[in-house]
Amino acid sequence: MIFKNTFVRRSIVLLGILVLLGIIAFFVVDDIKGGAVGAGQVKVDIIVEPGDSPSEVTENLSKNGLLKSSKYFLFLIKATRSAGKIKAGLYEINDGMDARKILQVITEGKVKLVTFTVPEGYNNRQIGDLLVKKNLIKSRADFLNAASRTELLREFKIPANNAEGYLFPETYSVPVNFPVDKIARMMIKRFYVRLEKVPGAKELDPKKLHEIVVLASVVEREAKKNEERPLMAGVFLNRLKQDIPLESCATIQYLFDKPHPRIFEKDLKIVSPYNTYMNKGYPPGPISNPGQPSLEAALMPSKTEYLFFLLKPDGFHYFSKSFKEHAEAKKKYIDVLYE
Repeated sequence: MIFKNTFVRRSIVLLGILVLLGIIAFFVVDDIKGGAVGAGQVKVDIIVEPGDSPSEVTENLSKNGLLKSSKYFLFLIKATRSAGKIKAGLYEINDGMDARKILQVITEGKVKLVTFTVPEGYNNRQIGDLLVKKNLIKSRADFLNAASRTELLREFKIPANNAEGYLFPETYSVPVNFPVDKIARMMIKRFYVRLEKVPGAKELDPKKLHEIVVLASVVEREAKKNEERPLMAGVFLNRLKQDIPLESCATIQYLFDKPHPRIFEKDLKIVSPYNTYMNKGYPPGPISNPGQPSLEAALMPSKTEYLFFLLKPDGFHYFSKSFKEHAEAKKKYIDVLYE
């Protein structure tokens, strides 16, 4: 009985030692065969196509110098039963990742993301150009078409022929090759999420909201300081009430493919429904995609008697109640710059 108990204890100890040696051996082999090939300085974009086999994926990684051992990586895929979990997409792999980390990335679908920031006041053309620079689309037209889809406008009850004004300016991250239709939809959804934070916005019907967006889009392009936005909105509303053209230079700038450094007298005579010097009332639609401060200003404008404003060299605006005062301010702050 004593001999038997001793034998059992020794067998258990021996088994434990063998297991420990096996674990140590695994980590040694894992480090030798599956360790990182570099220090993470080299980054490679790896494309996993739909339907790629584990062998094809492994070969692609090996060709790009990201694996110490192709055989070990294939063993790892098999041992972890990951063959059916590998997801198609574009991945950014660096040479500081070991085999297990690479496998984790491609099985969890951690595809490469492209981050882009839409500044407040960008119009749809500018957003399209930005996405082209980020290699997310091939041409500006791709985005303009996506933002004009009837189904998209109907889904969000936008009473216009495009989503100008409803593409919220913010920072976004999307996978490479992300469909442009989904980019436009994502930006519109963000608009409505942000709009919920603006007091009184939920009660607006689509038509009234559209008027607010148009006003906010003009304020966005005119304002330089957040504290002046409600005042500007008040000025434009005063002009509308008195049947005075808005006379916004921002609406003239919208007529150009790219903003001009200065507006000339001849520009004010361009025939267009967006020319608020020649036409009374709001322009036909938004001229930019406003941020939250401008939306808040359009919804909660300042009550004022001002009818004019102009930009001073210090970045603030001078507000006037009469044309005479406005003309004097123009001589003081603007005309002197071009004498």
